[in-house]
Amino acid sequence: MEQIELFSIESPCRGVCENSAKGFCKGCLRSREERFHWYSMSNERRHDVLDLCKKRRQRLLRARQERLILVSVKALPYGMEDVNLPRDTGEDSLFELMIEPFSEKLNGQK
Repeated sequence: MEQIELFSIESPCRGVCENSAKGFCKGCLRSREERFHWYSMSNERRHDVLDLCKKRRQRLLRARQERLILVSVKALPYGMEDVNLPRDTGEDSLFELMIEPFSEKLNGQK
């Protein structure tokens, strides 16, 4: 059974009307065609557009997260891997991690 819409679906416009390199609005993530034809669309089509915008936002956030991970890995000094660092340690433990290799070199080990 189809649900009747009592109110029309409002535009998802956020007032940031600027196109990205791929032609989507940076504020609402609608395409040019979706923005221009919003008021002539049926409510069903508007729901579809809102679903597309939601998926676009999720892809955008995922891509940003992946870029942040790549940047953080590149920021590590040569030969150091992120997996070698403990996650839940305080500053003292990290300081000990940095000191250990130097103290071994001073003592003639390694």
